[in-house]
Amino acid sequence: MALLEGKSVIVTGASSGIGRAAAQMFAAEGARLVLVARGAERLENVTRGIAEAGGSALACAGDVTASETNDRAVAMALEAYGRLDGAFNNAGTVGAIRPLAELGREDWDEVLSGNLTSAFLAARAQVPAMLAGGGGSLVFTGSFVGNSVGLPGMGAYAAAKAGLRGLVKALAADYAHCGIRANALLAGGTDTAMAGGEEHKAWAAQLHPVRRIARPEEIAGAALFLLSDLASFVIGSELWADGGNAATKVQAPG
Repeated sequence: MALLEGKSVIVTGASSGIGRAAAQMFAAEGARLVLVARGAERLENVTRGIAEAGGSALACAGDVTASETNDRAVAMALEAYGRLDGAFNNAGTVGAIRPLAELGREDWDEVLSGNLTSAFLAARAQVPAMLAGGGGSLVFTGSFVGNSVGLPGMGAYAAAKAGLRGLVKALAADYAHCGIRANALLAGGTDTAMAGGEEHKAWAAQLHPVRRIARPEEIAGAALFLLSDLASFVIGSELWADGGNAATKVQAPG
């Protein structure tokens, strides 16, 4: 049986990168999806591709920093599929990259909202639907930044991604006994638009002992595990999918 057969799952940030790879992978594993992203046209393209491959997906265009978007995604899942079994809360933003004392308040607020407050809003909307269905799995995309290392100019991003670890522990304390599993997926550098140009990707690769950054599908595969019943006793944890970055510090070549 496919790992997500018949499960109703929300994926945010689904129009590109890790979210798109996850949506395609989850659909192939039998999930019925509600896909969320700001870019309506790209999101429709992903949704259409899944349908053409025989999967089931609905598009919910909107900004995850708005309560309305998260509420609407849950309502769509309940209306179309009758329940909500999982959510991959993956959307995020790097924001302005500059030394902390040079960040404006608006820069800080944008990054905290896009990565941490959005996760809270998602969980607040998703948990009641999962409780009504007897449980479910929440997965949040974190990062090695802020959890195993700090990187120059990424103070707001690091703080937001570190905050996700506390969020999943709080969710576990509140809801694990109700059948809801919450976990953070701490990704390493990944080959997406957020990773920047080729020069920056090459720089990021040397931070990882495997000397490369991840393919989006590699991070999506880790999320698939956490959403599936294979991870039934994995609760309130952080799964490192970072190419060994947290385990060792490597010397840049040359």
